[in-house]
Amino acid sequence: MIGYLSIAVLELIVFLSCFELVAKYRCWQEIKQGNLAASIATGGKIFGISNVIRYAAVHTPIYEFMIWSLVGAVLLFAAYILFEFLTPVFRIDEEIANGNVAVGFIAMSVSVSVSFLIGACIG
Repeated sequence: MIGYLSIAVLELIVFLSCFELVAKYRCWQEIKQGNLAASIATGGKIFGISNVIRYAAVHTPIYEFMIWSLVGAVLLFAAYILFEFLTPVFRIDEEIANGNVAVGFIAMSVSVSVSFLIGACIG
C-alpha cells in the first residue's frame, strides 16, 4: 500500500508542476495573493488528478496502477491544454490571472468532469 501512496503523491506533484509550467500565471503565487479564481482552478486540477489516480488504483499489480494513472494524468493534462488553447472567446489563463471567478469555476468543472470520464474508461 505504501508503494501505491508514494507513487500517487509523486504523480500528483509532477503533474501539478506541469500545469504550473504551462499556465501563464503562477498558480501558488496567485493563491497566496488571494486570487479565488486561481484557487478554484488549481483545486479542480488537484481533484482531477486525484480522481484519475483513484480509478487507476483498481488495477492491483503496481505496474498496472502506474501505467493507468500515468495515462489518465496525461489525458487530463491534454484536456487542459485543449481547453486553454481551443477556447475561442477568451484566454482562460489570462482570465484566471485577472481573478475571473466564473472562468476559474468553469476550469475546475472541466478538470473534474474530464477526470470522471477518464476514470470511467480506465477503471
